[in-house]
Amino acid sequence: MSTSLTVNGTAHSVDLPPEVPLLWVLRDGIGLTGTKFGCGVAACGACTVQIDGQAVRSCQVTLGDVWGEVTTIEGLGTPDAMHALQQAWVAHQVAQCGYCQSGQIMQAASLLAENPAPTDADIDDAMQGNLCRCGTYPRIRAAIHDAARNLKEA
Repeated sequence: MSTSLTVNGTAHSVDLPPEVPLLWVLRDGIGLTGTKFGCGVAACGACTVQIDGQAVRSCQVTLGDVWGEVTTIEGLGTPDAMHALQQAWVAHQVAQCGYCQSGQIMQAASLLAENPAPTDADIDDAMQGNLCRCGTYPRIRAAIHDAARNLKEA
């Protein structure tokens, strides 16, 4: 059974059962490996992507339940034109091991789309479900503030 979905602006047809988690559709079915498997129970945020701009845990959304266009870390920016969050992540040297960073950035992008000038409390609230084993939370918060300022100026 073939299912169609749009990921990062490109239409894809995948021959997978509707109960397959979106995470595995993206990684194994389409070959986009930027979205990471962390826990499989939506507790860590490593697998965060957006569906119609809403941050979701792709390990818990099945292919059959995808309701709109999917955006992954690969679709947020390009190597020639990184998204403001990606630029801020680099400038603040957020990534250490880097494993959680695609989920962190996708969650932060959803936050900034809803709230272009978040406070520390807003950031902490929005990002609380995204875990970082390296503990770079202060850098993450600073990068989000920086990206918000840069997006406002653009």
